[in-house]
This record gives sequence, C-alpha cells and structure tokens, in this order.
Amino acid sequence: MKNVLVLTGAGQIGLAIVRSIGSGMKIVVSDKSAANAASAALLLNNAGFDAVEHSCDISSKESVAELIKFSKELGPITAFVNAAGVSPSQASIETILKVDLYGTAMLIEEIGKVIEPNGVGVTISSQSGHRMPALGEEKDRLLATTPVEELLSLDFLQPENISNTLHAYQLAKRCNVKRVMAEAVKWGTKKARINSISPGIIVTPLAIDEFNGPRGNFYKEMFAKCPAGRPGTSDEVADLAQLIMDSRSSFITGSDFLIDGGATASYFYGPLQPKA
Repeated sequence: MKNVLVLTGAGQIGLAIVRSIGSGMKIVVSDKSAANAASAALLLNNAGFDAVEHSCDISSKESVAELIKFSKELGPITAFVNAAGVSPSQASIETILKVDLYGTAMLIEEIGKVIEPNGVGVTISSQSGHRMPALGEEKDRLLATTPVEELLSLDFLQPENISNTLHAYQLAKRCNVKRVMAEAVKWGTKKARINSISPGIIVTPLAIDEFNGPRGNFYKEMFAKCPAGRPGTSDEVADLAQLIMDSRSSFITGSDFLIDGGATASYFYGPLQPKA
C-alpha cells in the first residue's frame, strides 16, 4: 500500500506541486468540479503518476470528511497540498470568506487529525495577506485560534464590516497564515509539519481572470514594477514547495513563504507604494 498525497484544488499550482513531490505515491486529486478533478488525474496518470480523482467542496465539512475517508482507504496520508480557493474577481465577499477563510481553516484542521507521523502539508495563501495593514494582536489571535465553526461569526468578518472582495480576500489570506501557525503546534504532536506559501502574480487561468477583471491594470502594473519585472510560474512555486516539504526542511513548520518577485517589497519601499 502506497503513501497517500491529498491535493485539494486541481489548478496549475497544485498540479505543479504534486508533479514535483508525488512520484511513488498514491495521489488523490480533488476539486469542487468533478470534471476538473478527473481531467487533472488523467493528466497525471498519462505522465506516469498514480492518481485518482475525487470531488470535494472545501467549504463543506461533510465533503471534506468524505474526501478524508476516501483517501484513508487508499493508504496512510503522509502529504497534503491545498491549492483550492477563489479570487476577488470570481466571487462575492461571502463566498470568499466561506471558501478561502473558513474552508482552508477547517480543511487543515481536519487533515491534521489524520496526517501520519512525520507527514507534511502546505497550503497556498497569497501575497494579499501581506499587503493589508496589521490587524493587531487580538484579531490575529482570533483568526488563529477561534474554533473553526465560530470563525465566520467574528465581528470584523461580517460582510458589512468588509469594504470589498479584495478586502475579504486579504482577510482570508491573513487568516490562512495565522491558522497555519496555530495548526503547526497541533501537527507537531505527531512530528508532522505544515507551512503556507504566499505567491504573488503567478500565470494561471485564475490569474488571467484577474488580468481581465476590474483590477487588471493594477495587477499588470504590479509585476511590471516589481524587482523581478515579470509574473511568476507555477513551477517556481512548486520548487519552493518541494524544498519546504522535503525532509531537509524538517526544522521548518508554522511558517509562511512569500514568493512574489519582490512585489510586496516594492509596495512598501519602491515604485508600487500607494500614492499619498
């Protein structure tokens, strides 16, 4: 019986990561769209991997439970990659909070209950969480430690207190990072590790939606004026994931890794600084 790698979100970044780490493993490819999961699994199998598809809505605890049950029947879960989510141009404030904030928090908690000793996980966050002004110690702690089923009841996460979908997305991604820190403590009781990666502009179908959306010019200016001078690729994110999921990185857990070509640096200290 092979060790199992669970992937949630069958997009370009998630697939690039499992291609880099999934050799010799049973890969469960899950996505809210059954068709997307099936086509991604076929792509992996045609490249020599051992993959099987499963549909999963990460905003549903019942759906996540079904995914975990399905995966455990195939073997011990030793690796986990979460690349599921929606973008500010794709969804409403409520959907972003339900999927990117609550869904991610619930998912990493549930996977943490079944991850094998010495297992490892990574969840994809975003540079957006680094752009928002500091929330303060109290709100950070609430995002990190509030019981998952109570998260969406927090006062500052009520839709009337959120200015737009980008603000909701920033809150969700800030929560991802704080939640990973808190969950790393629990995962550590099994000598398992979990970290997050915060990509900048990475060329994927989702990013192209953003380029063509209401904030398209903002994103194009962002990668044009960042130190790298270009957007990134899914394979570059996968290279980072491969490093932090490898046994050579066994001292790294509860951390977030910003990979944005220096766009956040430029936002605070360079030509991307917001005009006064």
